[in-house]
Amino acid sequence: MMGTQSAPAQLFYDFDLDRHVPQNHMLREIDRFLDVDGMRDLLRPFYSHLGRPSIDPELIVRMLVVGYVMGIRSERRLCDEVHLNLAYRWFCRLGLDGGVPDHSTFSKYRHGKFRESDLLRQVFEATVERCLKEDLVSGEGFAVDASLIPADANKGRSLAVADWSPEVARRVGNRAAREYLETLDDAAFGAASPVHPKFIAKSDPAAQWQRAEEGRPYFAYATNYLIDTKSSVIMDVEATRAIRQAEVGASRTMLDRTEARFGIKPEWLAADTAYGNAENLGWLVKQRSIIPFIPVIDKSERTDGTWSRSDFEWDAENDQYICPEGHALKQFRRNYSDPNRGKDITGTQKYRALKATCQVCPSKGRCCPNADARAVTREPHEDARDVARASRKTKAYKVSRDKRKKVEMLFAHLKRILNLTRLRLRGPNGAKDEFLLAAIAQNLRKLAKLRPQSALQEAIS
Repeated sequence: MMGTQSAPAQLFYDFDLDRHVPQNHMLREIDRFLDVDGMRDLLRPFYSHLGRPSIDPELIVRMLVVGYVMGIRSERRLCDEVHLNLAYRWFCRLGLDGGVPDHSTFSKYRHGKFRESDLLRQVFEATVERCLKEDLVSGEGFAVDASLIPADANKGRSLAVADWSPEVARRVGNRAAREYLETLDDAAFGAASPVHPKFIAKSDPAAQWQRAEEGRPYFAYATNYLIDTKSSVIMDVEATRAIRQAEVGASRTMLDRTEARFGIKPEWLAADTAYGNAENLGWLVKQRSIIPFIPVIDKSERTDGTWSRSDFEWDAENDQYICPEGHALKQFRRNYSDPNRGKDITGTQKYRALKATCQVCPSKGRCCPNADARAVTREPHEDARDVARASRKTKAYKVSRDKRKKVEMLFAHLKRILNLTRLRLRGPNGAKDEFLLAAIAQNLRKLAKLRPQSALQEAIS
């Protein structure tokens, strides 16, 4: 006989919300690691002691975490999902009767108390501390990389850089434009490079006009990750313009901030060629004593078949180069009374061979066929570049090259699982908020995956 379903007409229900959330649910695992205990103490100076009680800031943070962990990009849809989903209600401590705040509340908190108190940065650092406590961070080796995220800006509503005026943007009063004007001296944005992009978006001037290798150009920001290579924990995250200079500067900022906040400095750092300029390698080797597992940007190699600088052996003890024929190239061949004489203001040093030696050398055709004598330049921080070249020949470099791919996997997870394929918020602060929340979600998911509740219960029993 065919059965039928009927809704029982009961006046009272005995309903336990906790029993209806599966024990292996992602949010139940994450709830063990989300630390919001100090949130109210941090925000208390930004509230008045008079007036009506506000919406609990912990509720706002928990709802944002739900949105980024579960890949819900729209705040309107997030409010609807929290209202309907029992697991989301349990995680947000709403029970069955708790009211869900309006979607506009997120903007008020984001542009107000959260940004003034830097709350999202505090929550992110709390997740990193929990990863440290759970022994997911070794601190031995870090990897750094950047990925482009399209901004909420339309090419059709952009202006050529010559037609854009900061004064007009200041008068219009657009929030994203005001934030851009405030970051003109910031090394991650306006001061990253004196070169201006071809187009500027009126709705989000800080977004970088980016010419993609495949497909159409677009406006974008760069999210920069510094990760520990043991378990791919994100140690720090930074939002910058989508240009190489800003990304390299962000790597230094994140390394300094990680050491200042957690007391951790890696023994080595893995990165791609974009981070292999002389200045950055000099900073890593000389100032931070970090081994750079980074390919060197070297434009000294010749393609005409003659000897390149790499064919000459550097003799540091005698401050000279030795050519393949065994002759010395010196910077100075006599002592000057003025110590500054002969120095290049750019820091580049030039080493020359004797003309008489080169003229009778049997290898002159392979060395300097169009010059009377051979000269070799030594760029600033060349000693640090030599350290990077030497480290590339080690077995540890090959291991670091494989571990560096973990950053790329995190970016793939960011875009495909967390659905962060385009920013919703505008301006530098909006990009920072989104990237911080995404990094919080990824670290929490990492904790839930590597330290599940079931393994804890087995260890206790």
